[in-house]
Amino acid sequence: MKRACATTLVLAVITCPALGAWAAEAGQLSPLVVGNTSFALDLYRELSQTGGNLFFSPFSLSTALAMTYAGADGDTAKEMTAVLHFPPGRDKLHRAFGLLIRQMLASGAEGYRLHIANALWAQEAYPFLDLYINTVKSNYGARLENMDFVGAADKARQTINAWVEEQTENKIKELLKPGVLDSSTRLVLTNAVYFKGDWAKQFDKKRTRTAPFYVAPGMPLNVPMMNKGGEFPYFENADFQAVQLPYKGERLSMYIFLPRQAGGLSAFERSLTPDNLALWLKALRPRETVVFLPRFKITSEFSLADTLAKMGMPAAFSSRLGDFSRMSARKDLYIDAVVHEAYVDVNEEGTEAAAATGVLVSLGGIGVEPTVFRADHPFLFLIRDDHTGSILFIGRVTSPRESASRCLDVYFPGRCRKESAAPPSRLLSLWRCHLGGSTELNIVSPSFRG
Repeated sequence: MKRACATTLVLAVITCPALGAWAAEAGQLSPLVVGNTSFALDLYRELSQTGGNLFFSPFSLSTALAMTYAGADGDTAKEMTAVLHFPPGRDKLHRAFGLLIRQMLASGAEGYRLHIANALWAQEAYPFLDLYINTVKSNYGARLENMDFVGAADKARQTINAWVEEQTENKIKELLKPGVLDSSTRLVLTNAVYFKGDWAKQFDKKRTRTAPFYVAPGMPLNVPMMNKGGEFPYFENADFQAVQLPYKGERLSMYIFLPRQAGGLSAFERSLTPDNLALWLKALRPRETVVFLPRFKITSEFSLADTLAKMGMPAAFSSRLGDFSRMSARKDLYIDAVVHEAYVDVNEEGTEAAAATGVLVSLGGIGVEPTVFRADHPFLFLIRDDHTGSILFIGRVTSPRESASRCLDVYFPGRCRKESAAPPSRLLSLWRCHLGGSTELNIVSPSFRG
């Protein structure tokens, strides 16, 4: 028998209350923010090994797993603490998350929309500990909904997915796929965040032109390239350029890190550590800059159980070793799966982003001339709250276009499969699409992932 607990999360913009109040609370948030940043970069390092476009919300994942961690004990809790880089003090941790969420929602600044919501979906009549339920409700603002996973698991899945879709403004439509919940599911934890923000200085659509984006050295791809000039925080060294593009309200910004060479993203990623990131952000200084940035959309989906176990928390995913005795006195729970989905749309007006995470717990055991910043080859970007220092989203763009697999799935859903590299070049991929009967369509596409 297995029980599932899923967590759903949508992109969030972190805001800040009055400066004096924030300063008084900054000491409580700093250890949490530092730890969340370390986890964000650790996970990015793991996920980036697969290549292609990448986008996820470390804030979403940290929040979802923190709510799950509230029910963990023993070695399971120790491993989760280490991997997630949680600061010491269980009660302090949950209060800090609560404070961080309240600061996100405290600002009434114009120019962006922000929504954050948490919920617990519990098997009716199952004996969860009151202390656990109260901890998650009081610190994370999670509402409690009773569900019938035993008799109507798929109906419950549809209900939860509908909630996720509503909270993410229809961007995350099916976080929980058919069959992920069953009669042994006992708890689904969901966190949803949605953000849509306008640039403080927007790109002029009339200036957008088709221009090459080099997905690899010597391999251009024509894409819509936006551009704007102005004074932006900027930093450069021999290896890369960095620029900060703030959103309206001046509380949230996108940071873009552009390697000097078209094939230099992997080397830059290896140098991305919490200490280096902190130094680079501190080094940003206002400079007259002309920014060229492609329009892009990315949708990413992940199943993270194996990744998180590999990172150092295997006990949480073991029916024999998992210890979630602070969640239920029955001591028979473990995490069955962690699923995450994220979406981002960057255009002339601003950014729209959403993310969702599911944790399934189961039964078992300054120059004179303007500087040019031309993002015409793969780059890394992150969306960060500039008051708390929290990284809300992180990703990379290796191709501003959608992947061949996603495009083919739109036109020929479920009918295409990728074959081996199309000869004579490994830079090409062969797709076979069965259109019905004996009709087959062969498509050759660039083999970059996106």
